[in-house]
Amino acid sequence: PEDDREETALNTFPAYLITQDTAVASLSPCQLQPEDLMEGDVLVRVDYSTLNYKDALALSGRAPVVRRFPMIPGIDLAGEVLESTHPRWQAGDAILLNGFGVGEAHFGGYAARARLSGDWLIARPEGLSARQAMAIGTAGYTAMLCVMALEEHGLTPEAGEVLVTGASGGVGGIAVTLLARAGYRVVAVTGRTEEADYLRALGAAEVMERATFAREPRPLGRETWAGAIDVAGGRTLANVLSQMRYGGAVAACGLADSMELPTSVAPFILRGVTLYGVDSVMVPLARRETAWARLARELDLEQLARMTQDIAFANLPRAAEDLLAGRVRGRLVVAIPEMART
Repeated sequence: PEDDREETALNTFPAYLITQDTAVASLSPCQLQPEDLMEGDVLVRVDYSTLNYKDALALSGRAPVVRRFPMIPGIDLAGEVLESTHPRWQAGDAILLNGFGVGEAHFGGYAARARLSGDWLIARPEGLSARQAMAIGTAGYTAMLCVMALEEHGLTPEAGEVLVTGASGGVGGIAVTLLARAGYRVVAVTGRTEEADYLRALGAAEVMERATFAREPRPLGRETWAGAIDVAGGRTLANVLSQMRYGGAVAACGLADSMELPTSVAPFILRGVTLYGVDSVMVPLARRETAWARLARELDLEQLARMTQDIAFANLPRAAEDLLAGRVRGRLVVAIPEMART
């Protein structure tokens, strides 16, 4: 019996678990065992995860992100396959995962082990470490999906300026970097004007205050932007749409301000503006792989390092509060503590 207890202790691993008692959800660190994990055909050692806006909402309980309880949060992870019965994966493969309901309906990345469907995984691109992949995370992957949407619309650097809202955050910062490196003149919007030098270092040609886009939106404003990437929604997006040039396009991927869109059909009918909704959760495998391959080729890793901070696993709840309060610049990466026995 003592040997059994020692074996159990050696095979436990750290995790965060969200539980629900009546209508109240609570978060706590805990120790789990592999048999506590959900079903899947691939067992992964999680080396790194990250903290996205959706993760922060889940950790804080401020929005109904989690769809079943108990739940290990964390919508991103990078690590190595330990066991697999899936035909695409074998032990030793370096993988990463974004979305597919992980951290919401299936145990996610804030644990040293994850058991997952092999259909959700992609190979970590060569040239990116696990830590760099999580510095990119869902935020950077979403930024690339937005860039791809604008390119497929036909946007080119010669068409005019591109606006990026929420530029001090993860999606916005990586979008600024990608667009600037591709030759676009990027105008960054932020609520923290003290970050202007940081945003210019990422490639922004100009920095505007978020308050400019917070006023009551008009149906149509002055034609200014050839393209835009918006993470805010609400009045911000409505004002951006009213200022788009004829035939311009907006890639919308967030709702940090609001889910509402207080606008009219005027930008769409009178100026032929297109609004692309960019989802990152259920994107087909081929498009995911394209986005990640491009990130590995096109993202300046020195710029990525400039916008990345490391946080301790134990500090995830506090970091979530800081992120929701707008006190975080760029990307947050967390190393996942290893279990006692590998």
